[in-house]
Amino acid sequence: MTVVYDSPAAWREERLAQQRAGLSLGVVPTMGALHEGHVSLVRRSRADNDRTLVTIFVNPAQFNDPSDLERYPRTLEQDIAMLRAAGADAAFVPTHGDLYPDGYRYRVTETERSKTLEGARRPGHFDGVLTVVLKLLQIASADRAYFGEKDWQQLSLVRGMAEAFFLPTEIVGCPTVRSDDGLALSSRNRLLSDADRRRAAQFPRALIEAATPDEAARRLATEGFSVEYVVDEDGRRLGAVRIGGVRLIDNVPRGGRP
Repeated sequence: MTVVYDSPAAWREERLAQQRAGLSLGVVPTMGALHEGHVSLVRRSRADNDRTLVTIFVNPAQFNDPSDLERYPRTLEQDIAMLRAAGADAAFVPTHGDLYPDGYRYRVTETERSKTLEGARRPGHFDGVLTVVLKLLQIASADRAYFGEKDWQQLSLVRGMAEAFFLPTEIVGCPTVRSDDGLALSSRNRLLSDADRRRAAQFPRALIEAATPDEAARRLATEGFSVEYVVDEDGRRLGAVRIGGVRLIDNVPRGGRP
């Protein structure tokens, strides 16, 4: 049974009772529109902890494009049903006012790595991500927090923030979950037309098979993708593309299959 908490105070009361009982907690921060990738994080948390909390909040602070925020899927009823089937113990579904009573006057800014790749193309994006993750980790009071490796740059920045601010929550990265054709699962995939969804499988293939980032970018452009970047960094090959007006990101290990 997944219990839904809609206020920080209600969840904190529950978490205090858990801590008094000596129960460990894993938290999975999400923006909803859940898929099997999120479910894999829930399963990992359940294996590691006594209790699992999933947060659902579409965070406007990390969208630099208002139309992108407007289009982001919102499927709360289906999300809660999926969490119940996956065995999550609780869901935290705050409002904007719950998380930003200050109107986003106070925020977390990383000054180096957040300015590259995703950060260079989405100004302010990582300020929004890091700020909301810090707030959610403070509210959750979890022992561990679970993030997918698909958002590699985000995962690296969240780990860095946790270390910089001495957060007691361990940041756990989990492997990317993919469809049978190799495309990384993403809430944005549901925005693709059927034809573009089939073509999108060329994205991870190019990242894996090309000898260099430039070769991968040329191959993707030939296939009709609008390529924002393909780079090798941190032992990974990272890329961002657009297809049919939908923006996709992915990364794979250098020299091997994901």
